[in-house]
Amino acid sequence: MTVEELKTLLGSDGQILKTRDDHSPVLLNRPSDATGVDQFTVPTDSTCSWAKPAEPFGAEIIRPRIEPWLTALAQSEHLSLLVGSGLTHAVHGMATNQPLPGMGAVIFDVLNDEITSEAKCAASAAGREDGNFEDQIRVANEVLRGLEILVAKKPADAPERQQAAALRGGLTAALQSFAGSILTGERNLATAETEQREEAFNYLVSFLMSFASRAGTRERLQLFTTNYDRYIEAGADVAGLRLIDRFVGTLVPVFRASRLDVDLHYNPPGIRGEPRYLEGVARFTKLHGSVDWLDCAGSIRRIGLPFGAMDAAPYLAAPGLKGVDATRLMIYPNAAKDRETTAYPYIELFRDFAASICRPNSTLVCYGYSFGDEHINRVIEDMLTIPSAHLVIIAHGDPLGRIMSTYERLGRHAQITLLIGNHLGNLKVLVDHYLPKPAIDRTTFRMAELLKARWGTEPRAQADAEDAPTQEGSSPS
Repeated sequence: MTVEELKTLLGSDGQILKTRDDHSPVLLNRPSDATGVDQFTVPTDSTCSWAKPAEPFGAEIIRPRIEPWLTALAQSEHLSLLVGSGLTHAVHGMATNQPLPGMGAVIFDVLNDEITSEAKCAASAAGREDGNFEDQIRVANEVLRGLEILVAKKPADAPERQQAAALRGGLTAALQSFAGSILTGERNLATAETEQREEAFNYLVSFLMSFASRAGTRERLQLFTTNYDRYIEAGADVAGLRLIDRFVGTLVPVFRASRLDVDLHYNPPGIRGEPRYLEGVARFTKLHGSVDWLDCAGSIRRIGLPFGAMDAAPYLAAPGLKGVDATRLMIYPNAAKDRETTAYPYIELFRDFAASICRPNSTLVCYGYSFGDEHINRVIEDMLTIPSAHLVIIAHGDPLGRIMSTYERLGRHAQITLLIGNHLGNLKVLVDHYLPKPAIDRTTFRMAELLKARWGTEPRAQADAEDAPTQEGSSPS
């Protein structure tokens, strides 16, 4: 099936599922005459071994294929979670029933046609149809830098200087407006109706803890995001999840180039030997920066910008931030050109990403990430060259076809799990049916071991061994 056909399937409420021993993605169609809201069928020519063609089924059949598999992967030796904008859209929509505020195209007073044309070319090279806001900002920054070089030795009244000043003012206004749209999305969540807001936070917390609930003998969850907003930080605060990042300090934390392995351990009562990791801790990296990061005085600082503040400008005028404006906000690494990812601090962040996932017995779970950043995709491709590494892709859809085209190009299908569609990628459905239990539940583990021991040691006749027991946990008579 071609990528275009897969996009058509997803556009008609179909799903793409590949887990466990599936040799190829299983296509799930949503029949028009289904009796349930979330019922699916597999095509008549499907080679699926766990569902019969033309027979509708729902979560009761799909769950045994997904939940135990994800639970096992979540307890891999090394676990990483890469979160894209899909999580922000899902939580915001759940709390407000409205789409997340976005930023439209910018119209610059000078050189607008040239900037727009180059932004479209950059978008086309990245596999997108039209240039977006980030493409425009990147090109405008490049043009501004070129103008600043040209006017360095020109007189003060040179027209090029006026052109550069106008472009700089347009960039500042555009960045300030975009920062405002990010804060608006945060404010919408914070001021939503109480019941809906609590429901959204509950699902956000459950989602995060499904992966952060690691046993004390396992390494910390490595949490990465390409988002500029602070939904994850807000969810971690509600969950009591402590996030460890590269920032050091209390009043104005400063980004450190050396990764400080400050961690929390404990010694279990009555046990000698190596201490264990304290629960409720994760390592956190924002690959594309954040709305509260500033480039100031040669260092990257995180300012005390309240969640959902009305405007960032007053907080940029704080003592110690002299000369800082919206152009100093660290929210625009370049997703189309590699050279910007080599600039500080992004080189450190991407080094952390590569070092975390490119290890044996490593699992990377991607949620809401469209695979639109080639510098991230290359690191993921390198990870899959390790035979014991595994990639899990969970997405609400694939409108650009980037996910499936990447899946086909990588070729290591046995190492990839797919959950794509408006059912499998729905945050609420995921938490309710398919994600691992968001807690370290020793009782469940012990029950499973007990049942296994009973079935393994109970003497049974040869005839009875071929029949399933009538009641789970009971001994055959």
